[in-house]
Amino acid sequence: MSYYYQYNFTSPEIVYSTVKEELKSYFDTGAIDDLLFPTYLDKCLRKLGRATYVISEIALDIQDFEARLPDNFYAVREAWMCSEIPLTPYQTANSFYSQAISETTIQVSPVITDQVPCNGNCPPNSCTCMPDIIQAVYKTNQQNTRSYKKAYLLKPGNISAKSKCDVSYTDAWSFTGTNPQLHEFTPNSAGYDSFDIRGNKFVTNFRNGIVHLIFYAYEFDNSGNQMIPDNFRIREYVEAFIKYKVFETLSNQINDETFEQIQKKLAYYKQLSEEAFIMADIEIKKQDPYAKQRRIKQELNRFNMYELPNRISRNWRRNN
Repeated sequence: MSYYYQYNFTSPEIVYSTVKEELKSYFDTGAIDDLLFPTYLDKCLRKLGRATYVISEIALDIQDFEARLPDNFYAVREAWMCSEIPLTPYQTANSFYSQAISETTIQVSPVITDQVPCNGNCPPNSCTCMPDIIQAVYKTNQQNTRSYKKAYLLKPGNISAKSKCDVSYTDAWSFTGTNPQLHEFTPNSAGYDSFDIRGNKFVTNFRNGIVHLIFYAYEFDNSGNQMIPDNFRIREYVEAFIKYKVFETLSNQINDETFEQIQKKLAYYKQLSEEAFIMADIEIKKQDPYAKQRRIKQELNRFNMYELPNRISRNWRRNN
């Protein structure tokens, strides 16, 4: 079972605007610009670790030992090998209303009857047809199939799986021809439950199957800026780090201020950035309420296996 805390993510435009407004004189004179702000942001997120990236899920269809990774893939968190179990599909709770019909659509307005639209030529008090033509409204509900479930967790390993590989393996590989089941695994792999990342490919040691991948992903806003966690400490660290890098750039240029003035500001914002990093690092390591509950239960049940079976003072059962 996967347990993780997902931050709410927001655009870094607010942080960029704050820096440019507080250091307005430098940007107005053209001494510095915001060209490297995305690079500074990427350094901040990489320094804080993978906790600052979006956690996404996807089902990979393994064909010939490999599958293509998503475009926003950053790192693997969990990779589950799934087994096929036929189950009936279930209907989604959301509905989509439109004026076009499809296979999973029903008409909700107007109500269909055996009457015909009125053409205005009916005799008085004898019109049995519909008086007006109303634009039809269709309700669409999708269905999700439930044919797979998580079987076991895959492990990272070094797998010799390359496209169009004609290397002759050991002599034992020639005996696998009598057992077709053995052809489903790659020779010289780290284990049957291992995987590898090669470029933009997710490589496994089984030929076909489904892998439920939980991964860290890049997330961008409409302007192409990488999203950041909507957390006060993290945003403060990003802001302090960008200010520090701004004065580091100014120290390497010629401007109206003296070198000593720039160095004092550089030292001040560097210290501010390091202090903000410590607070942000502590913030992302804090346990959420659900993690605290799980830790308390684990601590209470840690010594259950050593309980005597005939004790009645504690109502804990043995886990072994």
